[in-house]
Amino acid sequence: MLGFRQHDREHLMTVSTFRVAEMDCGAEEQLVRLKLATLDGVNRVSVDLESRQVTVEHELVPTVVDSALQELKLDTTHLDDSGEMGEVVEPARQRRALLIALLINAGFFVGELIVGLLSRSMGLVADALDMGADASVYALSLAAVAASTLRKKELARISAYLQGGLAVVGLFEVIRRTLSAVSLPDSKSMIIMSVLALIGNVVTLVVLKRVTSGEAHMQASWIFTANDIKVNGLVILAAVIVALTNSAIPDLVSGAFIFLIVANGARRILQLSK
Repeated sequence: MLGFRQHDREHLMTVSTFRVAEMDCGAEEQLVRLKLATLDGVNRVSVDLESRQVTVEHELVPTVVDSALQELKLDTTHLDDSGEMGEVVEPARQRRALLIALLINAGFFVGELIVGLLSRSMGLVADALDMGADASVYALSLAAVAASTLRKKELARISAYLQGGLAVVGLFEVIRRTLSAVSLPDSKSMIIMSVLALIGNVVTLVVLKRVTSGEAHMQASWIFTANDIKVNGLVILAAVIVALTNSAIPDLVSGAFIFLIVANGARRILQLSK
């Protein structure tokens, strides 16, 4: 009887593949995983960032999984229901990679925030908040290992409100500085800190890339790198322009842009927590 039940369960399993076009970094992968974790009937999830595909082994009607992914507004397309799952990576390796990613992002969040405030750079402060936002997503993924669905949603909601609130405060500060005379930010500090943060993000990608089998919690891609690295580059560019023009405007513009990115991330997490 036990053998029959197990066989019957396997027979009912469906493996669906989806393309998530706007999933291009580890943090967005975690949002996808957290969303799927709220569905009863999902057995395993495999993510390939390089091809931006998500494979889900489940006991649900495929449209239910598709609808859940559509709620993230990451441009999801249901490809087929005949995929295969790869080998399972031991949970300890997944947690270890997530923990390293969390520590790197949290460390640079604190470092960039302090240097940003001391150097009067809104670009660095905004970049720090972006690193903090990613750290919170990795923390949510770690907390979700043994948490109930309700607890996962509560954690996600708290994270979203915190990130969104800080992003709004940051945008108001950018507006205030734009309308008043402000001191020129220290472009040298901006460049040095952003380069260090970029190195930290590359190390994170290397760590996540090493967990690459079918059931890995994250597969970082060198093709897409990560949004964080693009943000680091934006702050470096802004610092160079500040140095060349003796104007704080490039720093303020970069800060406003990054705050908007963080606010959008908070919106996505809030949608996930509903």
